[in-house]
Amino acid sequence: MADATVDTLASVPVAVIGAGPAGLMLAHLLGRAGVETIVLDTRTRHEIETTQRAGILEADVARDLVDTGVSDRILSEGYEHEGVELRVDGRPHRIDFQELVGASVWLYPQTDVFVDLANARDRDGGTVHFGIRDTEVLDITTDAPRVRYTSPDGARHEIRARYVVGADGSRSMCRDLVPEDRRMRYGKEYPFAWFGILAEAPMSAPELIYAHSEHGFALISQRTESVQRMYFQCDPDESVDAWSDDRIWETLQARVAGHDGFQLKEGAITEKTVLRFRSFVQQPMRWGSMVLAGDAAHTVPPTGARGLNLALHDVKVLAEILLRALGDAGEGALEEYEPRALQRVWRAQNFSYWMTRLLHTAPGASPYDLRRQLGELDNVVGTRAGRAYLAEQYTGWPTRPQN
Repeated sequence: MADATVDTLASVPVAVIGAGPAGLMLAHLLGRAGVETIVLDTRTRHEIETTQRAGILEADVARDLVDTGVSDRILSEGYEHEGVELRVDGRPHRIDFQELVGASVWLYPQTDVFVDLANARDRDGGTVHFGIRDTEVLDITTDAPRVRYTSPDGARHEIRARYVVGADGSRSMCRDLVPEDRRMRYGKEYPFAWFGILAEAPMSAPELIYAHSEHGFALISQRTESVQRMYFQCDPDESVDAWSDDRIWETLQARVAGHDGFQLKEGAITEKTVLRFRSFVQQPMRWGSMVLAGDAAHTVPPTGARGLNLALHDVKVLAEILLRALGDAGEGALEEYEPRALQRVWRAQNFSYWMTRLLHTAPGASPYDLRRQLGELDNVVGTRAGRAYLAEQYTGWPTRPQN
């Protein structure tokens, strides 16, 4: 199809594959600097904005949404969290982010981040094509890469760009364009998953609760004043059909029950999902005139709430570098992208793995394994150094590397 006739031809400095938060934020940042982009996605806008996704944003990410003019809706509809609670064998331990590291995070769903960015692209006259198919990325080892795609009306289009950005998520086709013998893929599959629910219920707590008990792991999160998201550890092959609402609530209540009499506020369950997760990194994050960003290059378990933050930090760094690459610095500026992005990526990989291992019970764990895990949890909640480590990791790090 690479040589087939096309119906339209467009030229822009940057073509972006993937219209999730990473792709749209990159287009927004470049647009503010006067650089035109075209963003493509196989999903429709309706599909993306009706897929419910949780979201904990670092304060810097939340600030960027406001300060760069995306939207200030997070200030009126988001929730600033100055800490989290770890419940260990029914005893609550609050990790006070503000007291420990002077930082907060914001509860603001990824779905809402997408809506804000999509609306900002519409408002600013940006070009985003949803619901396309048959995407081809060509000539990425040259300085004139091309992108071809079919629009919903069946017309075939070609984009000629100087750079192509693959921000097409965890099922990325762009990352497969790096030759197999020139790429490294690092990953880990986990032997457990999360059973997630959305429930029409009041908030059970003002901040997130991570619970570790003899009954297993649970995470109590919030969505709005009247809709809550909660998770508990399950088998990756668990069937949602095997779980009645009563059984779900009984499981969750057992995992958070404690000496303080805490109980979850229950309500109608409107969504049930089983969320598998893994750790993954592909290197290099650049091949010729193509660069990868966000989940296309790396994924983390959801335990540490790093995924969306990593993606948005990738494109913050990448926007700055692309502006220099398109200017006097030339293509050589792109050499900075991977090392700057990967420092944060591998820190996040370490933290997400550590927090996942800290809180979940591995299948087949021995009595020694369980007691050692409780000792580690005691080190985290029972010492200032342990609490400060979790707080610093959870709230994030500066975008630029620290010496």
